[in-house]
Amino acid sequence: MTDTEEERSALLKRTDAIEEAYEFMLAYAAQGRAGGDSGANEIRDFLQAADNALDGLAKEFDDDFTGRGTIARETYAPFLEVLEHDARRARANVQLVLAQPTISSQLIDSLNASIHLRALLTDMFLIDEVMRPLVDDTPET
Repeated sequence: MTDTEEERSALLKRTDAIEEAYEFMLAYAAQGRAGGDSGANEIRDFLQAADNALDGLAKEFDDDFTGRGTIARETYAPFLEVLEHDARRARANVQLVLAQPTISSQLIDSLNASIHLRALLTDMFLIDEVMRPLVDDTPET
């Protein structure tokens, strides 16, 4: 595996963790849980994985995108600032929820509604669309 493939894999692992957490959060919010049941451990695991994935997300994207050499860094540097900003704010929300002794469906529903989390998810969709042609053009090894 080349360095670029390793970086891409790391970026994809991060995006997968964030997207999986969000999907689980949607389901959890719809269940009406009080937070003290067995699902509480599972939601914490997903939130912790998302928190870990958010730490350094912009740098991971920068490393991956730079390694492809298709667009000058100056062109996408402003987006990196947006991504870092959105990831930091979404992460603050996730960490606030993780700090609570119980995580209810209502709390997760509020997190899902957070403009910061939604902005980050929109960034992730944009990254996916930008990276897809680059990944598809990567020669097989």
